[in-house]
Amino acid sequence: MKFLDQAKVYIRSGAGGAGSVSFRREKFIEFGGPDGGDGGRGGDVWAEAVDGLNTLIDYRYQQHFRAQTGVHGMGRNRTGAKGADVTLKVPAGTQIFDEDNETLICDLTEVGQRYLLAKGGNGGFGNQHFKTSTNQAPRRANPGLPGEDRTIWLRLKLIADAGLVGLPNAGKSTFLAAVTAAKPKIADYPFTTLHPGLGVARVDAREFVIADIPGLIEGASEGVGIGDRFLGHVERTRVLLHLVSAQEEDPARAYEIVRGELEAYGNELDEKIEIVALSQVDTIDAEAREEKLAALAQASGKTPVALSAATREGVEETLRGLIAIVEEARALEAPVEIDDRWTK
Repeated sequence: MKFLDQAKVYIRSGAGGAGSVSFRREKFIEFGGPDGGDGGRGGDVWAEAVDGLNTLIDYRYQQHFRAQTGVHGMGRNRTGAKGADVTLKVPAGTQIFDEDNETLICDLTEVGQRYLLAKGGNGGFGNQHFKTSTNQAPRRANPGLPGEDRTIWLRLKLIADAGLVGLPNAGKSTFLAAVTAAKPKIADYPFTTLHPGLGVARVDAREFVIADIPGLIEGASEGVGIGDRFLGHVERTRVLLHLVSAQEEDPARAYEIVRGELEAYGNELDEKIEIVALSQVDTIDAEAREEKLAALAQASGKTPVALSAATREGVEETLRGLIAIVEEARALEAPVEIDDRWTK
């Protein structure tokens, strides 16, 4: 399945059905009177976050969605049926923007959340509504109100607990493959990862979700390389794991490049809690390892972890550090439960 995290969609709710002009005509009933029914209401357009989706690829092949028009009213005071609704099913984490792609309409972060994007038009009144003492045979009915139409943007931001950032070939995909069941593409050339990936990591009988995004290079905020368009997928994470390859000649410079791109992107991404790791340490000797760990510590102001996904060195330590931060953040976000005895 291809990954698509942004789509432009045109939607239109259904128009209301027209009211009916009708009169009761039955044998032996001299004054039947008007009995035209009302038109049915037009269908609505909804957005709903559903389980089992992690891409917007469905909206690559269909961009127009129209709800059904309400059924017209009929004689014998029969009201027309409501038009069928249309529901846009999207992955959890999808944001919906107006046509300018800047005005946020809604943010669907949990499975089951729904939002009304376009309301169907009301049905028109039948002629029974216009009967008065002076006009007992009205020959008029209202047409249904038109539906709403608008163009919207769907933008997916994956929901994960931890995010992997770093330069290309920093070992992010290798780490994701080592600690989760995900199978990202791994090769010895830059930009092996072209789309974000998700995996569930497990440590000490606890689980959390890790997001891997394509590597950043200097100037990514200005569109260099793949650019920073995928950074939105780590906006929702609680902690970042910043990997710097031990094969970098200047690990401090590599660290500063990525930090600079995070700051340029904004959205408080540079303010997230960060764990720094020197990855691929199995490829260098002990002396070079100590030198690069010291340079990375000085640049980041943190104690970096020596990490090797191939030999599992530092993997458990890193996972425990990530899950500790994730669980602390979850505890802060959890609602406080109050005993019913104190609320009565």
